Amino acid sequence: MATTERGNGRDFLRGSAAEELTDNGKSDTGANGSAARREEVVDKYGFTGGAQQHGGDAAEEIPIEVLREREAKWLEMLNSWDKWMAKKHKKVKERCQKGIPPSLRGRAWLYLTGGKVKREQNRGRFQELDDQPGDPKWVDIIERDLHRQFPFHEMFSARGGHGQQDLFRVLKAYTLHRPEEGYCQAQAPVAAVLLMHMPAEDAFWVLVQICEKYLPGYYSTGLEAIQLDGEILYGLLRRVSPVAHGHLKKHKLEPILYMTEWFMCAFSRTLPWASVLRVWDMFLCEGVKILFRVGLVLLKYMLGAREKLKACQGLYETMELLRAIQPQYMQERFLVHEIIELSVSEKDIEREHYAQLRRWNETRGDLHCKSPPRMHGAKAIMSAEPPSRQDLRQRPTIIVESPLAPKTYGVQAEDAKGSRKANKEQPKKTLPLPQETVNPYPRPSDPSPLLEHMTLQKSKESLSSAEHDTFL
Repeated sequence: MATTERGNGRDFLRGSAAEELTDNGKSDTGANGSAARREEVVDKYGFTGGAQQHGGDAAEEIPIEVLREREAKWLEMLNSWDKWMAKKHKKVKERCQKGIPPSLRGRAWLYLTGGKVKREQNRGRFQELDDQPGDPKWVDIIERDLHRQFPFHEMFSARGGHGQQDLFRVLKAYTLHRPEEGYCQAQAPVAAVLLMHMPAEDAFWVLVQICEKYLPGYYSTGLEAIQLDGEILYGLLRRVSPVAHGHLKKHKLEPILYMTEWFMCAFSRTLPWASVLRVWDMFLCEGVKILFRVGLVLLKYMLGAREKLKACQGLYETMELLRAIQPQYMQERFLVHEIIELSVSEKDIEREHYAQLRRWNETRGDLHCKSPPRMHGAKAIMSAEPPSRQDLRQRPTIIVESPLAPKTYGVQAEDAKGSRKANKEQPKKTLPLPQETVNPYPRPSDPSPLLEHMTLQKSKESLSSAEHDTFL
């Protein structure tokens, strides 16, 4: 039987699968099992295993020439982000739907969410929070959750390793930033995904934006916001798939039983990792409607045909079916296509929101959690809080020395700024390289790759709720 570790209403329930893990987050398989793990090959996402690895072969392979072109386009957008968002937002959305290049995904997420602006407007704030000890109650709970986040990933597999340290810093900082909310266990996988793509300070501000702008109230005590969104999902399903809606209604299957982990973790513990990244690219651009669309697609294809429902004669069988979604419905190409084609808009969600809120007030009274209004994506966030050009200006902290340039160029940005005299004495041919337009994938015809010695940060693989802690 699943049991709760904490009683604040925001805990994942842990089943027997989670109990099979030892304190270091790895399977208790003995010495031979440990040796086998060390010999396992790390995949391109940085994982040695996981329940979603079956979807890896279905990941869409992008030709290197196409990837280079997309990188150049994204670099151009990031250099003039305010203009693109104001005048060419449709093009930004289309490029997010195609998939953000892995080498720029972290920076793109930072800009899409408004985390870059928040960071610039609150410079030094994260360091201030990081230096504080934190509330012992939250610190203890966070520390116990660290090893449960993607334990098969090389960044988080080591107890006390750099990945777990940064995850602790980000989650602890959030409890200090929002002490009235504290910590919710579902925030940990979200923060871990962000840390796979960006430094701790950037991950903190993106997490803040997700919690406050994209999913307000999701991680507050009582889970009222996620329950309300569950009713919205159920209401939208009536139009998208009457058969699936009728089946769930017949067996009185409450939405919170199957969609809570989907939405609170933004499907990071449900889908194959290639699909997770594509969903996040669209989610951080277009807002929560993407999560609704993913949920509706999965429900439609798992429960939308009467012949499939012959094996689901009760609540238990239906829950088991939704816990083991068929791989073909989660594959990157299929899922992304269905998400884009599904006609569920922000207006549809807001219309259903007001209907469900009215019903909630009639049956349960007023909501106890007063969350700020939800922002539907990057454009809405930027419109609500227009940034200055200074906030969007890119601040590279490292200058990469080019093998094509003289050795005298290899200095850090701050040193270069403070030594005008030295710059005057340098030969005119020693010109600085444009930091934001260097192509990390030089063409094969280039005589010498500029960044061949650098390791590009890649996206990662997730573990499903079936193998580790879950509230279902």
